[in-house]
Amino acid sequence: MREKLGLPRDRVARARELATQIAAPVLDFVEGHSSVTVERATLRILGVDGANADGVPVPNLVVDQLRSSDAALGSGVAERYVNALTRSGLSVAEFNGRVAAGARVDGAPLGDRAAVRRRGEELARAGLDRVARNRAFRDSKLEQYKDRNHKPMLYLIVATGNIYEDVKQAQAAALKGADVIAVIRTTAQSLLDYVPYGATTEGFGGTYATQENFRIMRAALDEVTEREGRYVWLTNYCSGLCMPEIAAMGALERLDMMLNDSMYGILFRDINPYRTFVDQKFSRMINAYAGILINTGEDNYLTTSDAFDKAYTVLASQFLNERFAYAAGLPARLMGLGHAMEMDPGIKDGFLYELAQAQMAREIFPEHPLKYMPPTKFMSGDIFMGLVMDNQFNFISKATEQGVHLLGMLTEAIHTPFMMDRFLGLEAAKYTMNAMASFSDEIEFREGGIVKTRAREVLERTVGFMEEIAGAGLLEAIERGMFADVKRAKDGGKGLDGLVAKGEGYWNPVEEALKSGLGLGAAGAR
Repeated sequence: MREKLGLPRDRVARARELATQIAAPVLDFVEGHSSVTVERATLRILGVDGANADGVPVPNLVVDQLRSSDAALGSGVAERYVNALTRSGLSVAEFNGRVAAGARVDGAPLGDRAAVRRRGEELARAGLDRVARNRAFRDSKLEQYKDRNHKPMLYLIVATGNIYEDVKQAQAAALKGADVIAVIRTTAQSLLDYVPYGATTEGFGGTYATQENFRIMRAALDEVTEREGRYVWLTNYCSGLCMPEIAAMGALERLDMMLNDSMYGILFRDINPYRTFVDQKFSRMINAYAGILINTGEDNYLTTSDAFDKAYTVLASQFLNERFAYAAGLPARLMGLGHAMEMDPGIKDGFLYELAQAQMAREIFPEHPLKYMPPTKFMSGDIFMGLVMDNQFNFISKATEQGVHLLGMLTEAIHTPFMMDRFLGLEAAKYTMNAMASFSDEIEFREGGIVKTRAREVLERTVGFMEEIAGAGLLEAIERGMFADVKRAKDGGKGLDGLVAKGEGYWNPVEEALKSGLGLGAAGAR
């Protein structure tokens, strides 16, 4: 994109230097730790699936056996599972059924370690080969239909609680022009330390993220893709206590985008910071290998802090999300860094301030498919004012060439949008973006004017803010409430008991294969 703001490149470079400095000690900690959900994600890629009669997933059964026995989880779950599998003489599917029926993996003495590791590496390759085939299929479809692709991609949510009802709404939306369908998760699934098994038809505020639900929705959107000659992207939420597992399931079932932020779970779900950073690294490695575009959650900061006064915290988080994503092997083209139009509509020249911030993000992150979020905080229930606000948002998104555009709903703050609400959101966005298709190429900003001045001020405040974080340390900054005005203790929150220190003999064939495939060194840096 052509630069129009004249941002000082040395200050942008300084922010990235600070992001590297801030992230380094966190990444050092991550390298020495695993978690129960990292180990379960590893099992899932090795082919471990199914559930017992009580609905407990087999990956949970295996990990819980090792947690409760003398077999230390710090050595990695793969060796014990593959050893027991090999000694059984069964196929993976047959052995999974045996474990679901009560068989243990921790009691058998370790056999030929070299043979066990060879078998584990074979299983890891088989799982990741399936992921690679999914990535290749997606790439081939995007190339086949490249003339039908446009920016920004129109992103629309379904959230009925019933996967089969979700399919109807998703297909209807895709047929009316939605490029991306996001299936909202049921309320509080992010706080479950397991992933439910099978198709689900009951959920509050959304539908459970399960591998079978992923498969059902992917097949439904593939039908629309073939009918319309336009690839339809599928999104879910790779966050919470099962972040890596959901990444693994999404990779295996060819999801295309995942909500995957480095700090969202800490700030907005009170998940332990150490656990979150360990889980997000592994989940992002899986997403990188799968070619999945991640969406980060900076828009949420503006629901708890002021969008005008705290805009610099959004930019700082974008720099940090970028740094953590690079460390996990994600290229810029797969980083859908988030931001939002959430300023008080009563602010004079608020439209220009929003335009400045969107343009600033676009110029600082030119290769990134930025995800732009619509107004929510100041939606009052007045659907006519809501429509005006959403169309200002549509205008800014196209004017600043955003990558992913989450459609605004005129009934925001009233109820879960009806299909007609989604139809109106799609029609308004398509009209606005077609009517101003070349607007970005036509517009310039006045030197000394509101837009340039605001963007430079936000960048400078961001650098100062990141200097403070670098001095204090990221976990201390989170404890102080420097992000989103939310304080979270580094030793508090949910999931800390699921953190695992890697022992000397720790072995994870999936992690090794991911690092090799992504070109990551021992410390996870390219």
